[in-house]
Amino acid sequence: MAQNEPPKADVLLANPAALGLLGFGMTTVLLNLANASVFPVDSVVLAMGLFVGGAAQIVAGALEFRKGNTFGMTAFIGYGFFWISLVFMLILPGLVPGVAGPNSAALSSYLFLWGIFSLFMFFGTLRLNGALMFVFGTLSILFFLLCANAPAILGTGGNVDLLKFTGYEGVLCGLGAIYASAANVLNEVYKKTVLPTFPSKPKS
Repeated sequence: MAQNEPPKADVLLANPAALGLLGFGMTTVLLNLANASVFPVDSVVLAMGLFVGGAAQIVAGALEFRKGNTFGMTAFIGYGFFWISLVFMLILPGLVPGVAGPNSAALSSYLFLWGIFSLFMFFGTLRLNGALMFVFGTLSILFFLLCANAPAILGTGGNVDLLKFTGYEGVLCGLGAIYASAANVLNEVYKKTVLPTFPSKPKS
């Protein structure tokens, strides 16, 4: 840039949160319908987790990085790799000889750590809006319920009825994320509040 050339105006960027929330929400609904015994975990769930829950959220997180949004970057990239790791956890035993599938203690620890992550992200939403508070609040509960009932997930014991309840709670979480995604898209398109997100502090 020449010394006397005026700086260029910031490039207007689209809001990647709509994509990230949609990818998270749809995949969460699908997996938790399986937890609720509506259908089994099959290639539909795994493909959705790998590409929509995983890749789409990572793309959204990278774009949040470009916008300087630490919360959005951490959430979308974090949960994007959660979905990818979950898929690989399920398929690696069939791909790599000698690699065992998860046992209940390991799976419970895995889910507990993601519950901790979700919980501290929930506290971040207290400064954002009610829609995200709902998503991260129900997500924290979801992870801790799954953590407490890991044997039922693996089909080696546990409380099947609790797992079904947990699945429906997870569907509610996913629907909340889809709502938040729709609000991001429609409110921007129509230049007004079509779907409220209940912001924690009014815009100046």
